[in-house]
Amino acid sequence: MSPTTLPAGPEHGHVTFLGAGPGDPGLLTLRAVEALANADVLVAEHEVLDVVRLHAKPGVSEVNTDTSLADPPPGTPQLTVVDSTSTTVGVPAVRDAAHLVMQAARGGRRVVRAVSGDPGLDTYAAEEMLACAAAGVPFEVVPGVASAVGVPAYAGVPLRDAQGADVRFVDARTASDRCWTEVGASDGTVVVSTTLDSVAAAAGELVSAGRKPDTPMTVTIAGTTTRQRTWTATLGTIAQTLKQAKVLPSPEGGRPVIAVVGERSAAAQREQLSWFESKPLFGWKVLVPRTKEQSVSLSDQLRSYGAVPHEVPTIAVEPPRTPQQMERAVKGLVTGRYEWIAFTSVNAVKAVREKFEEYGLDARAFAGIKVAAVGEQTAKALIAFGVKPDLVPSGEQSAAGLLEDWPPYDPVFDPIDRVFLPRADIATETLVAGLIELGWEVDDVTAYRTVRASPPPAETREAIKGGGFDAVLFTSSSTVRNLVGIAGKPHNVTVIACIGPATAKTAEEHGLRVDVMAPEPSVLKLAQALADFGLRRRAAAREAGDAVTRPSERRPGARRRRSTT
Repeated sequence: MSPTTLPAGPEHGHVTFLGAGPGDPGLLTLRAVEALANADVLVAEHEVLDVVRLHAKPGVSEVNTDTSLADPPPGTPQLTVVDSTSTTVGVPAVRDAAHLVMQAARGGRRVVRAVSGDPGLDTYAAEEMLACAAAGVPFEVVPGVASAVGVPAYAGVPLRDAQGADVRFVDARTASDRCWTEVGASDGTVVVSTTLDSVAAAAGELVSAGRKPDTPMTVTIAGTTTRQRTWTATLGTIAQTLKQAKVLPSPEGGRPVIAVVGERSAAAQREQLSWFESKPLFGWKVLVPRTKEQSVSLSDQLRSYGAVPHEVPTIAVEPPRTPQQMERAVKGLVTGRYEWIAFTSVNAVKAVREKFEEYGLDARAFAGIKVAAVGEQTAKALIAFGVKPDLVPSGEQSAAGLLEDWPPYDPVFDPIDRVFLPRADIATETLVAGLIELGWEVDDVTAYRTVRASPPPAETREAIKGGGFDAVLFTSSSTVRNLVGIAGKPHNVTVIACIGPATAKTAEEHGLRVDVMAPEPSVLKLAQALADFGLRRRAAAREAGDAVTRPSERRPGARRRRSTT
């Protein structure tokens, strides 16, 4: 039994102090994921909750230590915030979070107390552990990636090399004069945890302690996230660099940053090692106007390119108005009415699967029936259902491509001449006509209806029309029409990417300039084509000696560089 699955005590429960890393949810450890899956209560600051909640079980209670729990949301345990004037008897007054943790653990609950970075470097975690120990609450510690280590790695700043230089870590908020004197006298790498508006003061402390003003320095804000921004300067020039970049003065000056001081943070070296900020769509806010179910794989791919996908459903999928035709067709599958069933979308697979489940059927009902899928995404949905398609187009992934590979009806080898085609109510007639021409009888059945979704929130609509998005991906003509209908036309600085010629034509008819088109009708190829566009745009800017900016930064009134995108 691993430590993260230890049973909770009947009275005191169990607490796991967990390091959530510097911000990228992908940096959570396997042990952390295991502990989160077993948690009854999560206790953390808001930004940390955003990182860890995806791995928690459904219904887990969340306690945000940033806010008062006077009016907790439904399902949140009734925890009392204990301050220094009303401490629980026998429990040290550390800070409110310690008492929230211990009260949450009572009654045998498993509590995860998540902190940014690593618990061993958190300012208060050790004191919270002592408070648990004093109250008899059992606990364990799951280490995380420390911000002082993870952020430089994402910024392209190695802390050590073959020469094995000394590395010192300094928290500028608590550093003493003696600490500054020691690191100032060293020629090793210094990693300083501070805030944006205190960077210049920290640089001054190092210079006063003996470091040369021309010592290289990098400053990274929002490290390991797609909001990451890094500035390269020296101890003597960092204040001017931040001022020229219009980063300071700023109301966000109190945001935490990681600064690295030493030769390994030199600009020339970082330019070669900056792998994260050099991703083709780094920081791009990309609108994905699709149904929620279909957006997941596309959004995951966009994230791999450094983008920030924003999913806006433009199409809602609903059952057919008259379900009898679909019910007869599904029963016909079982009774041997069909030789083939052709799926032209993921939604068609979903509709048939739901009808199967309604009748208590599973993938075994497809025995003896040939199955066709219009493309790789539809094929994946079938495989997830337990059905391996017999036919997927070898060329174009469309109705036309499916027809190119579809065999003509042969009365000698095909005992049944009928095809079941479950599809949307607005689907094209191309496939039906082509199958009939090949000698097949077709039961063309409406399996689901596509209707226009509700308008997105006002903030999203304003971003679409005002140029707040860097790109929008259109995966069909209907997504063009529906997005414009429910949210308005995208701003002219927004990059428009279309899945194929028909979709591009519809976009142009709506007054949009098409910048990117997929080489073949696949959502994954579309995302790749947008990434290639981003790479070319980045290379052109560097060749011209210009700063690499996002398309949204070109709109009137936009700040040239922002750290909060």
